[in-house]
Amino acid sequence: MTSLAMFLGTSVSISPAGDLRRQFNLISQRENCEFGCLRGRVSACLNVDVSAPDSGKLGLGGGGSKQVIEEEGRVLVGTYARNPLVLASGEGCKLYDAEGREYLDMTSGIAVNALGHGDPDWVRAVTEQAPKLTHVSNVFYSIPQVELAKRLVASSFADRVFFTNSGTEANEAAIKFARKFQRFSHPNEKDPATEFIAFTNSFHGRTMGALALTSKEHYRSPFEPVVPGVTFLEYGNSEAAKELIQSGKIAAVFVEPIQGEGGIYSATKEFLLSLRKACDGAGSLLVYDEVQCGLGRSGYLWAHEAYGVFPDIMTLAKPLAGGLPIGAVLVTERVSAAMKAGDHGSTFAGSPLVCHAAIAVLDKISNPSFLAGVAKKGHYFKELLVQELGKNSHVKEVRGLGLIIGIELDVSASPLVEACRDSGLLILTAGKGNVVRLVPPLIVSEQELDYAADILHKCMPVLDQSI
Repeated sequence: MTSLAMFLGTSVSISPAGDLRRQFNLISQRENCEFGCLRGRVSACLNVDVSAPDSGKLGLGGGGSKQVIEEEGRVLVGTYARNPLVLASGEGCKLYDAEGREYLDMTSGIAVNALGHGDPDWVRAVTEQAPKLTHVSNVFYSIPQVELAKRLVASSFADRVFFTNSGTEANEAAIKFARKFQRFSHPNEKDPATEFIAFTNSFHGRTMGALALTSKEHYRSPFEPVVPGVTFLEYGNSEAAKELIQSGKIAAVFVEPIQGEGGIYSATKEFLLSLRKACDGAGSLLVYDEVQCGLGRSGYLWAHEAYGVFPDIMTLAKPLAGGLPIGAVLVTERVSAAMKAGDHGSTFAGSPLVCHAAIAVLDKISNPSFLAGVAKKGHYFKELLVQELGKNSHVKEVRGLGLIIGIELDVSASPLVEACRDSGLLILTAGKGNVVRLVPPLIVSEQELDYAADILHKCMPVLDQSI
């Protein structure tokens, strides 16, 4: 395997297990750390001074990863098909398992850790706020919550914000807001609009309302009946959507400007504009789910800014608090006016600790130079993947925007995920399991993207063995 050290102009080899840390310590001594990486300063470059975790301090009892995996099987509900990997620490774009093996992280905790692991500004925000105030509930006001809402309003189409704890909760709130808006807007109608439109390949969450908007049947069928009144249309089919919206029965249309879980499919401006016009004509609301594609991932602060078509409601979550649980529903004043005290709520949502951390994340990502860097790196990576993988017979398409990229295969991507993991690269799947999903920390360097592309290229032959 070509090693990451070779990309850095050295001849140091790297073991297949991905044990880069010790190699980089040698490199930094030889080259006087030409890469400009300093301990304690997390940046888009490679971090070289990371100590392997002590399994004794982790409470592993000397059993290491194997023991943790066995104990997990005895005490946790088996809802996750986990990778056989116990992660113990991270820094920048790197993760380390319980035995100290190093991995390049192209998953970001499923697009959550936008600033990587251990970002110093995020750490500072958490450690500053934690001793002051962590939680008071929404019975009282708190300064970080108001400050974060002000920033979100100032940087978006929205006039007001409602905080939740997750993306699925944000979509649940949007469902309630849409139905309440229709009743508020049509007080004399016996049966105001209550139904919804969602699209093929959509994913909006796993709670009962958001699940009803999620297209994959295997997510819904074990738990039916889910919330009724949802019609799924082909993603991008403007005519079918327009016709159904004009029926007057649709409270809101839910759409992801860039579908993540569904396979990294991007909307077109024409499609979103058609939805906007149809919703305006019928009095329906247009809801953008930017839980995965929002907050800088596309190279724009909000993914819909790439199209210039704006919603009535937008849901956010994953990267907003840098790994702490948060969600947000951004709405116009017109939608907000329909809601009154007691219509919805949450005990934990918008806590001072989480909101203070989110301010640090939002301030960094919303910087125009940061966003420009994401767009540049995303273009670079996509072109590199096309060049490195495009001629492989199993690759059907490389698609995406910014640093949310999908590689569609004609076979299952699982063998490639496993081979990459064994080679020190962590990636995800999407779609029907045949799409490689790449959502690295937004701080990732071109150097690290080179390394990721090389490992993917070297591991591609494993797909031939899976046929």
